[in-house]
Amino acid sequence: MQGKQKTTESYRSGDRAEPEALSGADSIAYTKPDGKETLYDGLIEAVLSEKNLGEAFRQVVANHGAPGSDGMTVEQLPAWFERNRTVLTDKIRKGTYKPLPVRRKEIPKPNGGVRNLGIPSVFDRVLQQAVAQVLVPIYEPTFSESSYGFRPGRSAQDAILQAKTYFEEGYGTVVDLDLEKFFDTLNQDILMNILRERIADKSLLRLIKSFLRSGVVMPDGIVRQTREGSPQGGPLSPLLSNIYLDKFDKLLESRGLRFCRYADDCMIFVRSQRSGERVRESVTRFLEGKLRLKVNQEKTAVGPAYMVKFLGFRLYRTK
Repeated sequence: MQGKQKTTESYRSGDRAEPEALSGADSIAYTKPDGKETLYDGLIEAVLSEKNLGEAFRQVVANHGAPGSDGMTVEQLPAWFERNRTVLTDKIRKGTYKPLPVRRKEIPKPNGGVRNLGIPSVFDRVLQQAVAQVLVPIYEPTFSESSYGFRPGRSAQDAILQAKTYFEEGYGTVVDLDLEKFFDTLNQDILMNILRERIADKSLLRLIKSFLRSGVVMPDGIVRQTREGSPQGGPLSPLLSNIYLDKFDKLLESRGLRFCRYADDCMIFVRSQRSGERVRESVTRFLEGKLRLKVNQEKTAVGPAYMVKFLGFRLYRTK
């Protein structure tokens, strides 16, 4: 890194300037070919900038998380990073850094089954956080107003209030979509192609792909490859899921449909059962054909809003 290097201890003690909206923005170059999306380059330097990496360290340290597959704790990270800083940043720039396999943790669901979480190593969490901080300002302005999950300044409460507004406007029938194991089955090749539409920095693309392909250490100690999905549990996965599903959001917007999406939970509001059935068929074709996702037909329903729960709430009319 150029300039005076700060230690991770100085990051923790607050020896820093106030963070800006996009850390390392001065090192980002972009072009906008005629008729094409803006392409961003130089992003890996923004990821590794002192300001951006320092903010990522502070976020991970503040969250205290459990160790990953290597057993390293948040408290052990600063000294380890100082010893390995040069080698690590050199590998990241060259695109040869290999993240450690994530540690699988199974969380029981209230209605049965388990939710699979993947806990990255502490340093990989810092690196994912650093990448997310650079990508959010690029993608956030382009996301749909009807997307509420894992976005700054938006919440589940906002999604519920928007759903309530649609209901009060007379859109009393809903298509309640259920994507089967979305985070586990997300198509990595499609995701990388979507990222290439905006990102020209090959080192950053290789780094993101290495996170997706890092593998998982199962509870029994066996390491399995990850050729699909984006494991829940790391700072980058929520953003990648929104980038992936933004294609679906744009389809719904192009058709003038009213909807609320929170991560992989989505409600589409229409005026009649017949309209709902048509929408269900068409969006299922898009999700399964274009995005290679699996729509759970048993749990996907079309019916009156008062029969369906969205984020734990149910809509109904009173006198």
